[in-house]
Amino acid sequence: MEATQFYRKSAPSHALICTLLLLAAALGCAHRSAGHETPPPPALQAAPEAKAAAADQAEPATAQTETRISPKEAAALFREVDEILKFSSDDTGLPIKKEVKRRLTSRNEVEAYLGKNMAEDKDAQRLRRSELVLKKFGLLPRDFDLQTFLVALLKEQVAGYYDPKTKTVNLLDWVGVDQQRPVMAHELTHALQDQSFGIEKWMKAGDVDLDTKKDITSEDIERDEIATARQAVVEGQAMVTLVDYTLAPAGQSIKDSPQVVDALKQGMLAGTPDSVQFHNAPIFLKDALTFPYRYGLDFEAALLNAGDRQKAYAGVFLNPPHSTRQIMEPKTYLSGEQLPPVPLVDFRKDFAGYERFDVGAMGEFDVAVLLDQYAGEEVSRKLYPEWRGGYYYAARPKGNPGAPLGLLYVSRWSSAQAAGEFAAAYARALETRYHHVHEAGADREKPGVALQALTSLSGRHAWQTEEGTVEIIVRGDTVLITESLDQATSDVIEGDLFKTAGRSPQ
Repeated sequence: MEATQFYRKSAPSHALICTLLLLAAALGCAHRSAGHETPPPPALQAAPEAKAAAADQAEPATAQTETRISPKEAAALFREVDEILKFSSDDTGLPIKKEVKRRLTSRNEVEAYLGKNMAEDKDAQRLRRSELVLKKFGLLPRDFDLQTFLVALLKEQVAGYYDPKTKTVNLLDWVGVDQQRPVMAHELTHALQDQSFGIEKWMKAGDVDLDTKKDITSEDIERDEIATARQAVVEGQAMVTLVDYTLAPAGQSIKDSPQVVDALKQGMLAGTPDSVQFHNAPIFLKDALTFPYRYGLDFEAALLNAGDRQKAYAGVFLNPPHSTRQIMEPKTYLSGEQLPPVPLVDFRKDFAGYERFDVGAMGEFDVAVLLDQYAGEEVSRKLYPEWRGGYYYAARPKGNPGAPLGLLYVSRWSSAQAAGEFAAAYARALETRYHHVHEAGADREKPGVALQALTSLSGRHAWQTEEGTVEIIVRGDTVLITESLDQATSDVIEGDLFKTAGRSPQ
């Protein structure tokens, strides 16, 4: 389902939006983890300006409650851009090729900018359509309005952004001057990335538009995570520079302060007290929002520890990761791991009675999100590293647009044991995703094995729900799941998949 793509595609496609929540959490955690005993410098304090950035509080900020940067302060801040740009260049090794334009932006301008792009961006249109897939997987509540929530979330969290189209770093006139400096270190790293590699073009290179492809291949599925992996590189590098800028007065950096990385990741997920929209967000949205910052930071820190600065910055642009697995587990990137493609069924033939609705990769991060939601973080941390590939296909019966969305989900694992444990976790979650669930063929008054008692599955299992049958089939290291499909279609898919995989159906 490519979870992180859904959040990425909700933001303006041509701007790198950085969030106040993540930057504020990063600054606070960096300070605490560095072991400072004296009060933090102004850049690390929770200033009133930062609190005023939450645009969707019960009482929206107004000109009377919100401090604005004065023209004199803005002029002084702009003079610091070149100094901070030099720090970012020295920290990353990325050269300064030209002056970076700078602009102070008002809240009204930012909200208008976000609203315009959310309404017009093609990827945002896909997000609205794909909202149903997220709900089918149980990652969003059925009555959740994703579009409205994301607009509110972006308004609350935006801290600044670099726009590659205009080559301009946009600072916010309602965020305090002291807090702007580390934000600038982050944003100016994006400017340096853009000057050397052209962020827009690089982010799109190798990506695939599955919406327009008639015949989907295994290579297409593998390429579905490229943009997400590259976004983690872009944001991870900028987060390292932000932390290094913050720690520099103490003579430290993220490379010699590894404890900062774990503290940052925890702080990002915890958020700040004023982040109302973020705290109210479903687990999926929190994970998707923070993925490029949390795991990108971890990825870059691992590269810095494994080699030199060139490998972690320019080198990774020249040899980019291509999956969330490589971002989450940098050792797989450093070793050059190549997973064999998961065999695809013949979508057009097997779904002859259906209209395609959505299709895409189910990467390691997607699996981690599913398991976080279905089984909790402890189970997730144990199982998601055992993932070895997967994809989904959603469709509706032809001529029946009001029918429940049909779903195919295939995943491959490191072992039969891991496959069985994942299948059991998926099955246990059925009772939270559907109102009525009972084992197919079982007496409703005397049901079979309780779902919550399942620890592992093998073979074929089926349950009836208010939206049709859910079937889970485990064959060796492969898990096949179908939901709300007619039995004939499910049978055809099973035969096709395991024949393609070189196995005979049982």
